[in-house]
Amino acid sequence: MNFFTHPQALVESETIGDGTRVWAFAHVLPGARIGRKCNICDHVFIENDVIIGDQVTIKCGVQVWDGVRLEDDVFIGPNVTFTNDLFPRSKVYPETFVQTTIRKGASLGANATILAGVTIGRNAMVGAGAVVTKDVPPNAVVVGNPARIKGYITTVDQSSDAAPSVATADADRPQTCRVPGVKVYPLPVISDLRGSLSFAQVGGALPFKPERYFIVFDVASKEIRGEHAHKELHQFLVCVKGSCSVLVDDGQYSEEILLDSPRRGIHVPPMVWSVQYKYSSDAVLLVFASAGYDPDDYIRDYDQFLETVMVHE
Repeated sequence: MNFFTHPQALVESETIGDGTRVWAFAHVLPGARIGRKCNICDHVFIENDVIIGDQVTIKCGVQVWDGVRLEDDVFIGPNVTFTNDLFPRSKVYPETFVQTTIRKGASLGANATILAGVTIGRNAMVGAGAVVTKDVPPNAVVVGNPARIKGYITTVDQSSDAAPSVATADADRPQTCRVPGVKVYPLPVISDLRGSLSFAQVGGALPFKPERYFIVFDVASKEIRGEHAHKELHQFLVCVKGSCSVLVDDGQYSEEILLDSPRRGIHVPPMVWSVQYKYSSDAVLLVFASAGYDPDDYIRDYDQFLETVMVHE
């Protein structure tokens, strides 16, 4: 064996990677598959139909039931609770258990509860005690019962203590942000006794000729929109009433931009992952697009987006 088993552990599986450590009073059933350099702490139970990737940490008091998939570099905090049957009954077993997937690099805080069938996105963070009833997007930070998105983590440096910055526009000129190609534009506002007017024109603050616009409104603040990238499309976003935040991410860098005034717009170029969230109850988001609607221009899966970005590089 090229892995460590504590004398008080019961390890029945032979499919365990090099350098993995299984500590006291853990029980690993025969069908479980565990990768390299994992750390399985005291009082962990791992069932048969479980696949665990490399460099996964499972802290004390966790039961990993049939159907759970933990990808590489996942952290499972103490007493996290997984489920695998949406309608459990004593002595009644489904033909197959619902699959729950924790994507690469995600972390689950102590005492979090994960509903069967949920996918926790890459690098996402689930707060301690959260009850996750829906899929969690990549890089999202969720807390509460039921879990709601509180924010997004930066993708540039997971070891940094710095929180994602929130960009604002300079009064006179566009501001670049840490995501290449994304710019925040100041927009003029003309006010008199009759009211106020704001505008943008091609060749000025509007960096492309739009062929379409759409408006997003009546979105509850707890919900998110976007969660995709475009292959060719440019977008220009202005929150004409209320406020919302826009997360932009090129796979290496990310930044959160606050839109809380018609005096500010953001240009999102192609091949940038974008999410809009933290909508105020009165928010009205106006979006100009460089082309008509084309479903084939969307990249809706974050892992596919990362693969596409790597190919383009």
